[in-house]
Amino acid sequence: MAMIRTYTVMFSLLILGAYASALAGPGLRNGEWRVVLERKDGHSIVFNFESKDSAGKKILYIRNAGERLLVDDIKYQGDSVLIKLPFFESQLRAVILGNGDLQGVWLKRGADSYQVMPFKAFYNVSMRFPPGGGAPKGVAGRWKAVFRDARSGDSTLRVGEFTQVGDRVTGTFLDPTGDYRYLEGIMDGDSLRLSCFDGGHAYYFSARLEGNDRLTGGQHYSGFAGYETWTAVRDESAALPDEFALTNWDKNAGPLHFTFKDIDGKRVSLSDKRFAGKVVLIQIMGSWCPNCMDETSFLSDFYKEYHSKGVEIIGLAYERSTDFARSQASLRSFQRRFQVKYPMLITGVAVGDPDRAAKTLPVVDKIVGFPTTIFLDKSGKIFKIHTGFNGPGTGAHYEEQKKEIYRTVDELLKG
Repeated sequence: MAMIRTYTVMFSLLILGAYASALAGPGLRNGEWRVVLERKDGHSIVFNFESKDSAGKKILYIRNAGERLLVDDIKYQGDSVLIKLPFFESQLRAVILGNGDLQGVWLKRGADSYQVMPFKAFYNVSMRFPPGGGAPKGVAGRWKAVFRDARSGDSTLRVGEFTQVGDRVTGTFLDPTGDYRYLEGIMDGDSLRLSCFDGGHAYYFSARLEGNDRLTGGQHYSGFAGYETWTAVRDESAALPDEFALTNWDKNAGPLHFTFKDIDGKRVSLSDKRFAGKVVLIQIMGSWCPNCMDETSFLSDFYKEYHSKGVEIIGLAYERSTDFARSQASLRSFQRRFQVKYPMLITGVAVGDPDRAAKTLPVVDKIVGFPTTIFLDKSGKIFKIHTGFNGPGTGAHYEEQKKEIYRTVDELLKG
């Protein structure tokens, strides 16, 4: 996506000065905030955060439905503030205005440049979407949704699952390669509005409920420039393709082999002694990937439970850049946040490389999505490949997926 050049004068002023050390300043007020990201096309994506003092320092929590994402790297210079987000090489830089509100830019580093989007943050505003006064219609339940990319015209089947209390709606869309995590919003009369921001990804969904069983006129604004239209029908039996059938591999291949450097620069090979005779899970991931956060959180706990039973896990990272030092820094932050004890290897192949599978895992037909988990039996051969990850925002789908992972690993341990 092209770099957005709006508010270049303000941006230049914000990046002047040394943010490396915290200087005395007015600081963020404690309390609730409403943030409005202003896309170049005039459409906005809204989210909320809460700021507070903890152990002598300022922290904030980005709020999305049941998730509160901790942000604890906040620095000041004069009347300006730098909020470094924990993942995705992303940050918020802003001027603290006289009334305590913020005006600034969201910066997210891409493969070779920063993307920039202006934002405003309003203090002491806890709502996400202001209600229009219409009596809320019911949208809770499961929906079969078809999304169409505005540029390519390609369509994607997704499943929407929503819960509703009064006019407040939470839920997510399940995608063949994962989910849209924690969406939060409102049902205002017959109008549905949902949004999410996790530091690296910003989403806004809207649609109108016709009757009780159709959502029409749907729009989906994603990040800096993404746009899709969508429609949906209520369908309690709506389902996506089998996640174990999306990624193919050479069934005649022998044990899997690869060697890459870990975060410390040490070469790690699948043929190393520590993996011999073990059940091994290969986590194809990236520090830029939102569903990888959810899977890593789960696998980190799973590893603590199953490592002593003869299970190893290897994270295989495909980053936005082929620069080792940059990938190393991003993955270290990821590793610390989720307390990852299993090795995380840097492939050196960019996520956008169309030949990423051929260059790293030639027995795999292609890497369909991130994350993807390869289950190896004790001989090192591929047993199953699971594409995507349904995070905790998907409720029952998350619980069933965890059970399936446990069942698969237990089966391999018996073999």
